[in-house]
Amino acid sequence: MHARLRQFVNAMTALADTGADEARIIREGGALLRALVSQDGWLPAECAQPDPQYYRQYLLYLDPAKRFSVLSFVWGPGQSTPVHNHTVWGLIGMLRGAELNQAFHQGVEGRLERSGPPQRLEPGMVTAVSPMLGDIHQVENAYDDRVSIGIHVYGADIGAVERAVFTADGEMKPFRSGYANA
Repeated sequence: MHARLRQFVNAMTALADTGADEARIIREGGALLRALVSQDGWLPAECAQPDPQYYRQYLLYLDPAKRFSVLSFVWGPGQSTPVHNHTVWGLIGMLRGAELNQAFHQGVEGRLERSGPPQRLEPGMVTAVSPMLGDIHQVENAYDDRVSIGIHVYGADIGAVERAVFTADGEMKPFRSGYANA
């Protein structure tokens, strides 16, 4: 593990050890993630490989008590997620390229509605999701001609958490994301 990532993991572990509530984790953990993604060059090459068809999610670290997981999301040109939720807090930091993050909420009769315009994340920027803040979104590579990489941190082993993708009418379909390297 690269020293920058190890420093981040140690700081997140210390934060988790305090029993911090979600608001504090999002605030202080967000600052820690911002420091991590403010400099490139530490991500292992094997966790930065795109797939020609689908985005990839690589596990970088899983807290032994499963209090948080750290992942690299590698977006090939033009790739995106379906509209989905997380059920736990999450921090999204941009390392390379750019992501577009479109928030959604369930409106009248459960139909999905966009919550404002998409948020563009550039290198060094961090945003958060959670059931408390808003947990339904779609993420896509902002570029159709290059790879983008985000570093995501979630309040669980996100690859094993049962979550949902949403259809336009708000129907939920359960899924577990897993990891490209596990």
